[in-house]
Amino acid sequence: MANLKNIQRKIKSVQNTGKITRAMKLVSTAKLKRAEELAKSSREYASKLNEVLSNIACNVNKYDISGFGYDARLFKKNEDEKVVDLIFITSDKGLCGGFNAQTIKAVKNLYLKLKNEGKTVRIRGIGRKGIDNLRFNQIDLTETNIGVSGAPSYEKAQKIIEKAFADFIDGKTDRVVIIYNGFKSMIAQEIRQIDLLPVDLESAAGNSCQSIISTEPDDSKIILDSLMQKYIEFNLYYSLIDSLAAEHASRVQAMDAANRNAKEMANSLTVQYNKARQESITTELTEIISGMESLK
Repeated sequence: MANLKNIQRKIKSVQNTGKITRAMKLVSTAKLKRAEELAKSSREYASKLNEVLSNIACNVNKYDISGFGYDARLFKKNEDEKVVDLIFITSDKGLCGGFNAQTIKAVKNLYLKLKNEGKTVRIRGIGRKGIDNLRFNQIDLTETNIGVSGAPSYEKAQKIIEKAFADFIDGKTDRVVIIYNGFKSMIAQEIRQIDLLPVDLESAAGNSCQSIISTEPDDSKIILDSLMQKYIEFNLYYSLIDSLAAEHASRVQAMDAANRNAKEMANSLTVQYNKARQESITTELTEIISGMESLK
């Protein structure tokens, strides 16, 4: 009887766990739909913003950018870069499969690659899981941000990126990179690495400037200044949204798998319970019959 009660306790515990994982799956599914819609609309805006910035910068590049009072480092790769600003995005919470592990692995690989090249790497972390992992591995972090990746906003992204932008303008860093796990589909995510600064004009706009936008040289500094701020702020904001959508998609998958496993385990324990119960009944019947036989 003690064994039967133990199995019953296990069955109830597994069923309760299954209810929790099912509820978490439903919650993440609802959040995923909202995040996916926001990511889709933000992707279109980011694409157009990058196109406008590239076209205007390409036109200005025909002249001398520094002649307009603008820092040419923003559009020119430093061949002798020494300091790289690395911004990564992970989640604050777990139970989302390999979502965080993939990002952390990519961050460590790039960190080691840059270190082996003799470069200094300054890491700015967003998300508790990535921050805790790197601290555990005794990797120094320049800045940490918790409570951002789970509820991204433009203001939060603006506050984080303005420090990295200021350091780049002041010459403290030579490159700014963003790494995160992005949303690809309901069943797949992919690691994305964005070289935010300096802006790569060749890959963004090609060798020729094919823009219908016309600007006077005197206004280019003002236009580029405004667009650069929007460009860096919105790219980080979009990365946060994209990462959040991927997080929810990964959690839906993880909770769905956990729910299936809970059902399979409950079924297996039920079969085990029925067998144990049958054995117990058979034993009791055997003892009764043996007792009756002994009385004859």
